Amino acid sequence: MTVASHVHELRRKHQALSEQAESMQRRPGHDELDLARIKKEKLRLKEEIGRLSH
Repeated sequence: MTVASHVHELRRKHQALSEQAESMQRRPGHDELDLARIKKEKLRLKEEIGRLSH
């Protein structure tokens, strides 16, 4: 797997997590722990994308 394809896959995963987080936030009574886990994973992916892109 090339670096570019790996970054592309990380961006795809980041976008999917963003959509999942937005969906959760629209539901009343969503699980705050799950939402925090998703946000933490999004941040990890963003940092890795930044690291690999430079």
